[in-house]
Amino acid sequence: MSPGGNRRRLPQFFLPAAPLVRVVGRILGAEVEQRENPEEVDHIWIRIDAGDELVVSVNTSSKKNRVAGFDSRIRLGICHELWTDLPVAGAEICPGNDYAEIESRKNVVYEHHERAELQEFLMERCARAFLLEAWGAPYRRHVQGVHQIHSRRASCAVPDDIVGRDGALKFYFESGHETEHLLFKFCGQP
Repeated sequence: MSPGGNRRRLPQFFLPAAPLVRVVGRILGAEVEQRENPEEVDHIWIRIDAGDELVVSVNTSSKKNRVAGFDSRIRLGICHELWTDLPVAGAEICPGNDYAEIESRKNVVYEHHERAELQEFLMERCARAFLLEAWGAPYRRHVQGVHQIHSRRASCAVPDDIVGRDGALKFYFESGHETEHLLFKFCGQP
């Protein structure tokens, strides 16, 4: 038996250690978070193959806002585009991603979505799209993944104002070579 043969192997992590990463990968599946108390469900998990399997964790409501007595709904902005060339699968450090910069180039209209409505919307996109590009903060627990897929500006319940590290999703569809670039905001975010 080799030294440490009885020890559980730690997972090898593919994601770079950085405040913000960009990942691209083929969609393997998606599921709504399951909890004993349905009020605690506030995420959808999207599995992608970016050279290694990753989980993209997307908020479908804001538990912090709800607990603090604010609006827990997510405001979703969608930028429709066409693709000609596809991004290469993988993960890389991203120097920044700022909704204000995107909004200065595109007319982004945000609409409120209840948790169940946003879950259904995202699950449908995951079933139809073949590729996902995501920006967010890496995490390493029992799986590796990306979270903070939303604006990082101060909100009603979170005073931290982080500029230039916004998370987002971009779905790629074969039909019509369309993409949907999704921007997510919580109550009180500019």
